[in-house]
Amino acid sequence: MGKLAFVLSGGGARGALQVGALQALLEVGIHPDLMVGTSIGAVNATYLAVRGVRLESVQGLKSAWRDAARADLLPANYLRLALRTFTNRSFDSIYQRHREFYISHGLSPNFKFRDIQEVELIQVATDLNSGEPVLYGRNPDESVLDGLMASITLPPWMPPHERDGSLLMDGGVVSNLPVEPALICGAKEIIALDLSDLREPLAPGPGFGQFLTKLLFTVSKRQIEMELALAESRRVPVRRVNLLGSKPVNLWDFEHTEEFIEQGYRSTQAVIAGWEQKRSFWQRWFA
Repeated sequence: MGKLAFVLSGGGARGALQVGALQALLEVGIHPDLMVGTSIGAVNATYLAVRGVRLESVQGLKSAWRDAARADLLPANYLRLALRTFTNRSFDSIYQRHREFYISHGLSPNFKFRDIQEVELIQVATDLNSGEPVLYGRNPDESVLDGLMASITLPPWMPPHERDGSLLMDGGVVSNLPVEPALICGAKEIIALDLSDLREPLAPGPGFGQFLTKLLFTVSKRQIEMELALAESRRVPVRRVNLLGSKPVNLWDFEHTEEFIEQGYRSTQAVIAGWEQKRSFWQRWFA
């Protein structure tokens, strides 16, 4: 039996869709051996890996998302934040807000990857000095919280930060749907929960918000195409679940959390039903 990986993409507030998708997968008995996440996908993967990949943990993840919607973790005043970035002014308060949020939800700074028992966890960050992905979790003595903070560090909200000679930021810069990292870690089958949204973003006019959204999407789209082609060349099957909300939502808009959780659940249920109807290779996971 090959190693099954859940691969969770970045996508900011759209990550609530992954919560519903994870519930649908676990309900039919599909459990991963490996979870690989970038950015918000790393947040979702980390929560389940630390607490156990089970339905009870998904319920806790839902509660954490509701708390996040009230916590204003990605403030909408990105223009002011961008100006602070360009003028080298510190805005570590948002970094600290995120760090304290994860600690308050049970992720101790002292918790190491070796403390995770049921599943292998990989968090993907970017090293701007080398231009390469950084895979937290391959070293069992690394801090899970440190890896998570590196994976979610996205300007203009949080500046890249230096650690051990690396300049670290959001993993979506190099691998927003981290199929290649899953292959590196030995995945033989992959379910990819993809938050990419081709629809026009909501940010009005040609402002910074729309520029940022379009830039991230363009980079992400090209990466995904190449990583899926790599998996195909290695004969590793990828089941890509495209998770779309009822309307396009910007990265920082957490107002749709409840409806996105439900939509992710329902759309993934439909996808799973399609797999079952096709005599797919997933049959052995249901046995």
